[in-house]
Amino acid sequence: MSAINSGQDSQRPDPEDSAAKHRANQTVVNLILSLIACLGIVVVTVLAVPRDDSNRIKPVDYVAAAAAAEASSKLDVATPALPEGWWANQAKWNETAADGVKVWKVGFVGPDNQYIGVTQGFAVNPTWVALQTVNFETNTESTAKNTTWTKWKPGQNTDADPHLWTLEKDGNFIAMRSTATEAELDEFAKLLEQEIDK
Repeated sequence: MSAINSGQDSQRPDPEDSAAKHRANQTVVNLILSLIACLGIVVVTVLAVPRDDSNRIKPVDYVAAAAAAEASSKLDVATPALPEGWWANQAKWNETAADGVKVWKVGFVGPDNQYIGVTQGFAVNPTWVALQTVNFETNTESTAKNTTWTKWKPGQNTDADPHLWTLEKDGNFIAMRSTATEAELDEFAKLLEQEIDK
């Protein structure tokens, strides 16, 4: 009888082995279910949370800032009328620079997110002018019709704006750094020249 019992015992599954296999399978199933639940929560969160896609940079009243700069300095700072779709995102007057050059800076953003940064220096010196064009070289390939301004392009291995135009007149200096097209720069150059010649 014991021989019969031992044969039956060897065919019977061990309850401990069966429970261990069940627990191992259950762990994998629970892991997959928890991953699916986490992904579901992420998807719901991404879809449910409102996103504000509006511009975080507010337009600046560069004309008012220029009027304040002119009142304090008695200098004429450039405040060009803007083409349609353009707006100012920065206007800053620095009257007490360490190098002694008074500087007006104004930034303009176009309808396609292109920008033109204008820097106007008064009673400039050669060192200050050289610093404005550092890492740039004269652009002899420019197709712009405007011949009044000097056109520059970034030098080798330089991460800079693709365009720099400069104009020196009566000891004053204007630089336009830009991601805009040369046609747009040409338009701004004319607007700035009108301001300078007032």
